Amino acid sequence: MNIAFAVIVLGVLALVFGLILAVAAKVFEVEVDPRLPQIQECLAGANCGGCGYPGCGGCAEAILAGKAPVSACAPAGPENAAKIAAIMGMEAPSGEKMVAHVMCNGGVNANKNFEYRGVKDCIAAGKVCGGSVLECKYGCFGFGSCVEACKFDAIHIGPNGAAVVDKEKCTNCGACREVCPRKLIVEVPYSKKVFVNCSNKDKGAAAAKVCANSCIGCGLCERTCKLDAIHVVNGVAVIDYAKCKGCTMCAKACPKNAIEPIPTPEEKEKFKAAQKAAAEKKAAAAKAAAEATKAE
Repeated sequence: MNIAFAVIVLGVLALVFGLILAVAAKVFEVEVDPRLPQIQECLAGANCGGCGYPGCGGCAEAILAGKAPVSACAPAGPENAAKIAAIMGMEAPSGEKMVAHVMCNGGVNANKNFEYRGVKDCIAAGKVCGGSVLECKYGCFGFGSCVEACKFDAIHIGPNGAAVVDKEKCTNCGACREVCPRKLIVEVPYSKKVFVNCSNKDKGAAAAKVCANSCIGCGLCERTCKLDAIHVVNGVAVIDYAKCKGCTMCAKACPKNAIEPIPTPEEKEKFKAAQKAAAEKKAAAAKAAAEATKAE
């Protein structure tokens, strides 16, 4: 009887406490916007932090609160951004896909002040002797902090010792840009194929002294471009992608191979021959015009 009574008492208490918990859950229930899990499903789920929020959950909450755009998660891509816009009752964002690009092609071609043998981390190397591992104060250290930061296997240290982006894998999450101590990684349009691979703003002689591949601000690219799409700004070439049509003439004109795609020696010779022929033709036309004017 004592055992049965104890079981009955425990059953009644369980029922009472269950009712109390049910009422409490209802009274103190925090309503969750049904759109929140829908938005989270559209995000990449990598928790890379490229959006600037604490993981995908934080990003979804920011989008829902109107603090972040529907395209805040770059790895999710334009299709998922459109889905999020539909969930939010907004128009889908438009715009060209952007990817990361490393503005340095120095690597083994850049002079070193000393051989660094510490932790293989760019941030750590940047704190040694004032960050002067390289003579070029704009160069890529090549220790792979950006590689570690990328959750999509889209950036690696290339054969020449500088970081290189795989634009097919890149989601433009921004993680590599954030971690680069020298801020050498920028975003560029995915559809474009011509890029300046240098950030050195020093004058020509000083830039050439520290790196064999450095832009020297000579302006040959600027004078060669027929579309006014490239200019030397603060000592380094800058491409205006709104005008660039990808003809690669600037790359062929560059004497330092600082513009991608880097032409072959044969392409360089062919370009020089064409330029010489065009100059001779122009000079001949000017001479003929001067003689005609003189005859008149």
